[in-house]
Amino acid sequence: MAEVIGVRFKDIGKVYYFDPVGEQFEVGEQVIVETARGLECGFVATANREVEDSQIVKPLKKVIRRATHKDLLQLEKNQERQRYAMEQCQKKIEEHKLDMKLVDVEYTFDGAKILFYFTSEGRVDFRALVKDLAAMFRTRIELRQIGVRDEAKMMGGLGICGRVLCCKSFLGDFQPVSIKMAKEQGLSLNPSKISGTCGRLMCCLKYEQEAYEHLVATTPKVGHRVLTPDGPGQVVEVGLLKGMLKVRLDEEDASIGIYHKSALKSAPPPRTGREGRSAKVGPVVEP
Repeated sequence: MAEVIGVRFKDIGKVYYFDPVGEQFEVGEQVIVETARGLECGFVATANREVEDSQIVKPLKKVIRRATHKDLLQLEKNQERQRYAMEQCQKKIEEHKLDMKLVDVEYTFDGAKILFYFTSEGRVDFRALVKDLAAMFRTRIELRQIGVRDEAKMMGGLGICGRVLCCKSFLGDFQPVSIKMAKEQGLSLNPSKISGTCGRLMCCLKYEQEAYEHLVATTPKVGHRVLTPDGPGQVVEVGLLKGMLKVRLDEEDASIGIYHKSALKSAPPPRTGREGRSAKVGPVVEP
């Protein structure tokens, strides 16, 4: 076991563990920590607690200090520099006629590196752009190509539900989403109805998938033979969420009955006579 605190570097981002070095921190405090990129300023997302060693990525970095007034001023200065860097980089992209869309710019806390995030449909030769930016800002330059889902998370916006995008409001990490989920949930496979603002399948398809998988596994499918309180029949329609099923009974009039799945049992296939009709099943008599 090890004592850690959880730190976020963005409002909605991944939580990283750091060694509090014996200090007590409250949620919301700003701290200066050592990262692979150097010193960074983040927010305490989880206060001091102990976690298993298996949950820690070693070596565990340490908290340097609580953010001071001087540190907060440095953050404000970095934000101003980021806006300027965004404008200048956009101009250089237009000058070089590069097929790329600049999404965001980020200064490291100590200003030792500037990160430019962009999207593009293909590979981009940005070596000349990096050279120009390095000469302009006199610091290390890094360009990172991101996907459309990451772009939506950075830019924000409203989903088709009318609410702020999940990835911008609370979703820390993206979960894999597949078209199979839409099929199992009985949704329209029209791309415009199951795609988010980013153009990819909506992340919310994942939220209820576990419940749907359980319902699919415990509910008879269309075409299955079942035994109802009114006799055997075949499932012709399934209401997955309510658990109500329409069953065509094996009676001569082939009437339709509606039953809850808890009232049904599996039934064997019907026995047929010489004329192909269902034969009546009577008691088995030993010879």
